[in-house]
Amino acid sequence: MLQEKSYIEKVDGSKNTLKFLIPSILGVVLFLVPIKVEGEFTIGVGVLASTLSSQFEASIPYFIVALLGLSFILTLLAKTNLFKVFDQNEFLKTLFVTSNFNLGLRLFGLIVGLLTLFELGPAFISSPAIGGVVLYDLAPVLLTWFLFAGLLLPLLIEFGLMEFIGAIFRNVMRPLFTMPGRSSIDSMASWMGAGTVGVLVTMNQYNQGYYNKREAAVISTTFSVASLAFSLVVANVIGVGHLFIPFYLTVVVAALVAAIIMPRIPPLSLKANTYYEPVGKQIKEEIPKGVSTLKWGWDQALKKAESAKSFSGQLKSGTKTVLDIWFGLIPLVMSLGAMALIIAEETPVFEIISYPLIPLLEWMNIPEAAAAAPAMLVGFADMFLPAVIGAGIESELTRFVVGTLSITQIIYMSEIGVLILRSNIPLKLHELFIIFIERTLITLPIIVFIAHLFIF
Repeated sequence: MLQEKSYIEKVDGSKNTLKFLIPSILGVVLFLVPIKVEGEFTIGVGVLASTLSSQFEASIPYFIVALLGLSFILTLLAKTNLFKVFDQNEFLKTLFVTSNFNLGLRLFGLIVGLLTLFELGPAFISSPAIGGVVLYDLAPVLLTWFLFAGLLLPLLIEFGLMEFIGAIFRNVMRPLFTMPGRSSIDSMASWMGAGTVGVLVTMNQYNQGYYNKREAAVISTTFSVASLAFSLVVANVIGVGHLFIPFYLTVVVAALVAAIIMPRIPPLSLKANTYYEPVGKQIKEEIPKGVSTLKWGWDQALKKAESAKSFSGQLKSGTKTVLDIWFGLIPLVMSLGAMALIIAEETPVFEIISYPLIPLLEWMNIPEAAAAAPAMLVGFADMFLPAVIGAGIESELTRFVVGTLSITQIIYMSEIGVLILRSNIPLKLHELFIIFIERTLITLPIIVFIAHLFIF
């Protein structure tokens, strides 16, 4: 025990202290500290992304369509096997050697982009509500956010901050949520920045062996909640912006209850406690006897900082992350996102499957239950759709419930869902839908109870 203590003190005073502190503080400032810009809360990475997006607003859609075209052409060339470079280079192989189904999705994404950009073809593809949403709203956000998030994420996760926070919050996260302490960083990155950033952190930690299959599945579907800024947008669009403080407090309470329950029920509870096979388990959370939590966290942070790659190595790794998302994820957002929106906007599917909700909402004394029910399920296609549909409902109570529910449901295919399916996290499409329904059934009664008892 004395040996362990003296070792920790020796490491504590080493040159790795600055190597841990400086990048980690920068990471916290960029990803976790809320900043108020022009009356809205965001984070440093969000400011960089918004600045780039506003500077090149007119040209970004053209760049995205060019990216979609390049992704399809290079995937097609990789399929022909004429160029050995795709087999010889592991990174290119990962990007472009894929299934015929994925090739088809990249082609459809390109078609959606071209038709929308040049206002051609059938309206159910190129309309502002479908092609316009994915090309002008979703894809630019992903393009700019992940450019900076991908390049700067190592500051948050590669220099010891995850290890330090993990040790401190282990005794909270394990008993409450069955998760490692470091998962608190994922949720904070989501709350302060964007749900997609939280999923990106989770993907990275899973690929490096710091989360097992069950933990990665739970964190990506339970802790990647919508940001404070997006929640404010939803509240304003659905017409309850003047109630934003009780609106967001209701979201937090409902999301916390769901976070306690979801890891303990299928399908999430059935996921294996094994680690990503190519790397295996890389985490050690057990704290030796006689060593304080703070000392252990500090020790693990310095060890991580000591083994961190050089600046050029981190830049190379970050660039690979950005390219993987640009060439792999954005085509899927364009294709699967468009498909989800076509189903939501052009078919009665969500209206039909929402019928069982109507008597439940009526029993809960929710006015205009028939209008509210489809709005509560259409969020599986895109998180913004419930706010758009719900804005037409007269009852303020009902609009409040629809808006808060859409934030707590988390899973939406136009962005988060596609990102999870694109990753190595072991979740299938049907499982995401089951999780979406479970989150709806868990958080809806909580939201309704709070709305009736404390707000209306």
